[in-house]
Amino acid sequence: MTSGIRPIDVLLQRAGIRGHQRAPSDSKEFHEVTKRDALRLLENEVDRLLQTTEPARRPALQAEMGRFADLFGRFLQEEGPALDWNKIQKLPENAVMNYSNLKAPKNEQIRSMLDKLVVIKLNGGLGTSMGCHGPKSVIPVRSDLTFLDLTVQQIEHLNKTYDANVPLVLMNSFNTDEDTEKIVRKYKGFRVQIHTFNQSCFPRISREHFLPVAKDFDVEKDMEAWYPPGHGDFYDTFRNSGLLKKFIDEGREYCFLSNIDNLGATVDLNILNKLVGEERASTPFEFVMEVTDKTRADVKGGTLIQMENKLRLLEIAQVPKEHVDDFKSVKTFKFFNTNNIWANLAAIDRVLRERTLNMEIIVNNKTLENGLRVIQLETAVGAAMKCFDGAIGINVPRSRFLPVKKSSDLLLVMSNLYTLKNGSLVMSPQRMFPTTPLVKLGENHFSKVKEFLGRFANIPDIIELDHLTVSGDVTFGRGVSLRGTVIIIANHGDRIDIPAGAILENKIVSGNMRILDH
Repeated sequence: MTSGIRPIDVLLQRAGIRGHQRAPSDSKEFHEVTKRDALRLLENEVDRLLQTTEPARRPALQAEMGRFADLFGRFLQEEGPALDWNKIQKLPENAVMNYSNLKAPKNEQIRSMLDKLVVIKLNGGLGTSMGCHGPKSVIPVRSDLTFLDLTVQQIEHLNKTYDANVPLVLMNSFNTDEDTEKIVRKYKGFRVQIHTFNQSCFPRISREHFLPVAKDFDVEKDMEAWYPPGHGDFYDTFRNSGLLKKFIDEGREYCFLSNIDNLGATVDLNILNKLVGEERASTPFEFVMEVTDKTRADVKGGTLIQMENKLRLLEIAQVPKEHVDDFKSVKTFKFFNTNNIWANLAAIDRVLRERTLNMEIIVNNKTLENGLRVIQLETAVGAAMKCFDGAIGINVPRSRFLPVKKSSDLLLVMSNLYTLKNGSLVMSPQRMFPTTPLVKLGENHFSKVKEFLGRFANIPDIIELDHLTVSGDVTFGRGVSLRGTVIIIANHGDRIDIPAGAILENKIVSGNMRILDH
């Protein structure tokens, strides 16, 4: 859970106001009664919402709202966000496999391996944080190609090269579904089967009274009252879409799941060989999480721990306050989660049938445009790791984690640091070391894609760049080269124009520098 809010504290406050006090307010019995009341009130309100929909839609929505009520019920039982730090065990030797020890498959085996695979991309996010409308996956990232274009190109290349039939599945949200459905039509002639399904749509809850803020089930009318409940929702909705059964029936064994904005998350044949090829273990690995070495830039990322003899994901939100510094230590926790996950389809089916899927709840506090404070309950796909048998981590090269969250990431992927090959970004051989430069672009002038693009006549040469910080009103002319550590700071009210052809190597530029046309 990500907030210091304890469900019981809010409920006690509410119970005091409403006069539910049937037992001393600090007693266990009172707490249980209050929680039961809260769940009953929520279920009544959800029933009322269901009555506002057409009868034909009700059965499906009822099942979805049942999952929401289960999530809420679990949330009420939580005593606080932290896990018991003393229960963390040392990672066993074999918990994390080194990628460099994996063997490449023989060429003649690749096709049969690929026929056991499904590629799934998490496509529920909007591009709003980067100033774009619609799904994030349709932002152009390289040579006018979008995240979705690159993904389709990668899989089509695999299918053509090995005469395979790897399907692509997009998990959309109610925010991205309509636009995505229109966009995927353009791939009709491509050699890749595309399937889509929607993750759940849950009502946001008022932080004050723990009831849904939605007035009815017309999501379009009041989008702010609803939310997609995190990518942990994948397991249930994938099964309910019928796709899990379809792929198992086809003889497919694993899905490779990743965020659509991680341009490094391509199908890796060496990992696949370990799962379904010649290198497969006698006891199957049901769940594989790709992790990579933690750097100072990744201290907040989730990490792997051993607890109660199970490998599991630990997120910063679950860490007791007094241990946050330990969690951030690169020495104590060496790896962080890339959210590239390989999961066995039959095992997903089993944990769902046996109802043993149990993911920690993330409490996300939001303030709506009208000032209303709400909470949304979410789960993360990697948190299911502890529910599977034979879960392992694979320590992969950093190149498999190339997310585009901000315009500073966009600068890297659009630059000459990478070349584009069959939809995959490959680091230039001219780069002397494999790490990417650290880039920080000022929020006020570079955060929106359109604004960012308007500040570069073309993307600078950054092959030899280590670190770039840009702050304030700064523009770049054509053919600029940045090397070593470059810091450019335009003071408030001033502007800096970096001239065309400039070479900045280990330089600090500050003040005011205008280049005017005459």
